[in-house]
Amino acid sequence: MKKVKGPVQEEPQTETSRRSFLNKLWMGLGLLAMVEFIALVATFLWPRSKLAKGEAADLIITAGPVDKFKVDSVTAFVRGKFYLARLADGGFLALSRKCTHLGCTVPWLPKEGMFECPCHASAFDIRGEVIRPPAPRALDIYHLFIENNVVKVDTSRVIKRGRFDVSQVVYS
Repeated sequence: MKKVKGPVQEEPQTETSRRSFLNKLWMGLGLLAMVEFIALVATFLWPRSKLAKGEAADLIITAGPVDKFKVDSVTAFVRGKFYLARLADGGFLALSRKCTHLGCTVPWLPKEGMFECPCHASAFDIRGEVIRPPAPRALDIYHLFIENNVVKVDTSRVIKRGRFDVSQVVYS
């Protein structure tokens, strides 16, 4: 005679199988990647906040005393990425170093008395006015002001211009 046993009860498995662990790991990593992607997109689309006081102060470059700059000369400011031009009449202009054609850096050529773009040979006079195309407009400028006989340039914003105008020149 056979003995009949009752239904066999299995104890619940307390250990996680390797497959289950790997599935949870991949789900967690996928979720983390999605959160990082959303944060990246949100950061890109979020409008930039106003500059802090310390950052804004760093964007104002003190060029030096007015007497330091010779009449009809150009001085390069690498840190501010601009040229300070002192015109023949004693006025000042802070010119951007980027060509308005494709954005190449334009060097000042003192012997020729002009800026010449090495990319496509656009040329600009000391006022930033186009003297040889293909540049479509004059070099951009920065806001310049003179306080206590010291020239200062605000590099926080480039001012786009079509051509040179006398009102753009700052006098001491």
